[in-house]
Amino acid sequence: MTPRKIAIVGAECVGKTSLCVALAEGIPATWIAEVVREFCVARGRTPRQDEQHGILEAQVAREADAVRRAATAGHAWVLCDSAPILTALYSRHYFDDDSLVAPARIHHRSYAATLLLMPDLPWVADGILRDGPTVRRAVHDALSGLLDDSGIEVHPIAGSGEARRQGALAVLRTICNNPSQR
Repeated sequence: MTPRKIAIVGAECVGKTSLCVALAEGIPATWIAEVVREFCVARGRTPRQDEQHGILEAQVAREADAVRRAATAGHAWVLCDSAPILTALYSRHYFDDDSLVAPARIHHRSYAATLLLMPDLPWVADGILRDGPTVRRAVHDALSGLLDDSGIEVHPIAGSGEARRQGALAVLRTICNNPSQR
């Protein structure tokens, strides 16, 4: 059985990583970290425009590797902490560059589901990646529009902690029809 990929997307500081970890431990599933976060931590800065394409490609490659690892581990799911469509959106937002939108849209067809995390958690600044609650709201709105314009069905996930995890599990059970889900 080929593991199914789930895109867990949202603006910054909406709990993508926390949800991925909680789901991966409970299902179990393989989860992959967001490439851009590691990029920023390693370099001590945010990406330049000329680095955006490489980040998108690295996220795609990381997903392919995770699918192989999940199959070996017997996991039915790969939880993707963010997705290339968010890299494309940030390239548009910060650099007025739409060149990554088309390949990101094409890649997004490879996901079994897209969970869109709502910006309803308290704002927590943690350095390089955090622009602030106003930018988070603008990015959320732009992401929602891009997903809608791309014809991508999204499943909004709101609330915090266990409520958020249960909401995500309910979506996975419903749309992916996996009776082994807990």
